[in-house]
Amino acid sequence: MNNQPFVSIIIPCRNEGKFIVACIESILENDYPKDRMEIFVIDGMSTDHTRETVRRFVKRYPFIFLLDNQHKHTAAALNMGIKKSTGSVIMRLDAHTTYTAEYISKCVYYLQKYNADNVGGVIKTIPGSSTVIGKSIAIALAHSFGIGNSKFRTGIKNYREADTVPFGCFKREVFNNIGLFNKNLHRSQDMEFNLRLKKSGGKILLFGDISANYYADKTLLSFIKHNFQNGIWATYPLKFTKQTLSARHYIPCLFVSAILLTLILSMFSAVFKIILLIILALYFTLLIPTAVQISVKQKKPVFILTMPIIFSSLHISYGLGSILGLIKILLDTWNQENNKNSSTMIS
Repeated sequence: MNNQPFVSIIIPCRNEGKFIVACIESILENDYPKDRMEIFVIDGMSTDHTRETVRRFVKRYPFIFLLDNQHKHTAAALNMGIKKSTGSVIMRLDAHTTYTAEYISKCVYYLQKYNADNVGGVIKTIPGSSTVIGKSIAIALAHSFGIGNSKFRTGIKNYREADTVPFGCFKREVFNNIGLFNKNLHRSQDMEFNLRLKKSGGKILLFGDISANYYADKTLLSFIKHNFQNGIWATYPLKFTKQTLSARHYIPCLFVSAILLTLILSMFSAVFKIILLIILALYFTLLIPTAVQISVKQKKPVFILTMPIIFSSLHISYGLGSILGLIKILLDTWNQENNKNSSTMIS
């Protein structure tokens, strides 16, 4: 008799037609017993061929289920999957990703061995395209200059406690103890949930020998849009929760704010022109050597030109998004106060 825990795998998705086949096939190729798992693909009403593709898997495999997520947001999908699931272990996977053959078994093994509440592995960022820009984007997302001290992106050798992990493997009782994902958060819901988990005394572990392949953006424009949205959801969640993300998420916001502020003030005083130049000089003092180092390591001189563009696009778009997130909080608060005052006057 197989006494391995029953695992419920939850995959939120929307318009992932290009990736969903590879994602599901990688899960099916895992060495974990298929009679000890169920897979819920929670689709946000995709307008491409995602749903038709998943239905073909549903017909072939009785443990795969397709559910509709009318809300279209990831948090709603995750909560729906958790409520439908029956496993004592719940895995939150991503449709834009493929998983190594031992991903599930290692996660479950370490979850039990170390009595952890959530375990996960490192992300290996795969270029979304074979172009120089596509490769440059993938490099930036795995480099400390691009994303700070995010160990699940830059990698570790053994294992360590972490504030958050991607594609986590949770004990079911975690959700019974601290609740579900925050439905107000369209992004950053994983990080906010893990912060709550840590605050409640939970143990989150990151393992270097567990890995998944994440496919990065193909073009510079999609990369900028993606990181702009990420920036918004680094700060906007402060409206709904008192939990703050790790400091690295706010550095781009401070950097871009400093540039914008000194740029405006430099119109009135030459002192701020000097401060602005110092800020930019310090940034480029770090940026250019990093680009050269990457170019030498990759043995491709072209990265000397592309990496500064990619890194600066990442930092500026994320920073601008973070500023917009704060502005949205202020505007929402102002509107709420106005509505409250209007209601008081009417009554």
